[in-house]
Amino acid sequence: MKILIKNGLVVDPSQKINKILNLEINNGIVSDLHSRKKVDDGRFDEIIDATGLVVAPGLVDIHVHLRDPGQKHKETIATGSKAAVAGGFTSIACMPNTSPVNDRPRITKYIIDKSKRTGLVNIFPIGAITHSLNNLKLAKILENIKAGCVAISDDGFPVSNSNLLFNAMNLANKNSFPVISHCEDCSFSLDGVANEGKFSRKHGLKGIPNISEELGIIKDIAIAEYTNAHLHVCHVSTKNSVQIIKEAKKRGVNVTCEATPHHFSISEEDIKNFNSNYKMNPPLRSRKDVEAIEKGLIDGVIDIIATDHAPHSEKEKSLGFKKAPFGIIGLETALPLSLKLVHEKKISLSKLISLMSTKPSEIINIKKGTLKKGSNADLVIFDINKIVTIDKNNMNSKSKNTPFNGSKLKGKVLKTILKGKTVYSSI
Repeated sequence: MKILIKNGLVVDPSQKINKILNLEINNGIVSDLHSRKKVDDGRFDEIIDATGLVVAPGLVDIHVHLRDPGQKHKETIATGSKAAVAGGFTSIACMPNTSPVNDRPRITKYIIDKSKRTGLVNIFPIGAITHSLNNLKLAKILENIKAGCVAISDDGFPVSNSNLLFNAMNLANKNSFPVISHCEDCSFSLDGVANEGKFSRKHGLKGIPNISEELGIIKDIAIAEYTNAHLHVCHVSTKNSVQIIKEAKKRGVNVTCEATPHHFSISEEDIKNFNSNYKMNPPLRSRKDVEAIEKGLIDGVIDIIATDHAPHSEKEKSLGFKKAPFGIIGLETALPLSLKLVHEKKISLSKLISLMSTKPSEIINIKKGTLKKGSNADLVIFDINKIVTIDKNNMNSKSKNTPFNGSKLKGKVLKTILKGKTVYSSI
């Protein structure tokens, strides 16, 4: 199967390419990139005219909750895969807080086998740090890595037992995989449901202070510095968190971090009608914090954009702001939300693709995020200027818990291609 994608703006940070080129695919592999105006169309089984469109490596999200096994009423590997490719993602890494928890090779194998049968997106499991996320004893970490996990994390449950985290980071350093951490001091955030700020005070809610995140980051960085492990900090949300990570990087600590589109797009001031679809952890912070996250992305302190795609059923989210679970879906809104930074000329398009494809691949050590010759033809084609209206009822995710329903955004995914096969098309 030979495919020609012609006249597209090819943006590939891995090769420092940002120009109009033709891309050739042969049997699922990128075989050529060139600017020749005359091409023998007869050599190709399929020709895609990408004039006026962006052609980029498929997006990579290293922070996704697929809920499978055990919570299929929220999401399944199949529905999560459909949501991913509709958002332009060709590779995702899924968190271990399933039921049962992914703390053993059997669960890792289940996820990998099921993702292969679905065949829409590359799925890379992340294994648990502690058994059942219980913060009491280590999970079968090395066995899970050998079974196919690309990193370890206890996700929404920070490892407060410092000695356990020390032992896990030692294993990670010796075996060259990252520790992905939800950094939080729960003694400060216990029972909190929203940011400690204007919204929580107005509605009499227990607040989650910035310091709960910042203390968690300080502790985890200290252990990473001591063990020389690669620490990746999830969903950074405060101004001081950015500064703490910046200072650690200057000292030479092997720390990377991510920001979510919701944490640099909206603040606590945007929460409407006590809507629990605005409830997430970390919570939406102040305008000052949102501006700091944006600046962290611009300056390079924040390494990548990740969605923290966290589906919950409508029944669960209808329990009210106090009782509803934390989390929102994000795979299908991430690209247009993030493109706002490009449209406002705060970052380049090449920088955005690096944040959403090239660098995430590097963090979890996968050979993705590139259109180099010989690489798998995993790519996305999108219209950077096409206006889309977010409609939760047309989303592919099984859950519809998004605060962006009804929003008009610029940027539409037109095709997602995995190993040369079109797995999503809106044209």
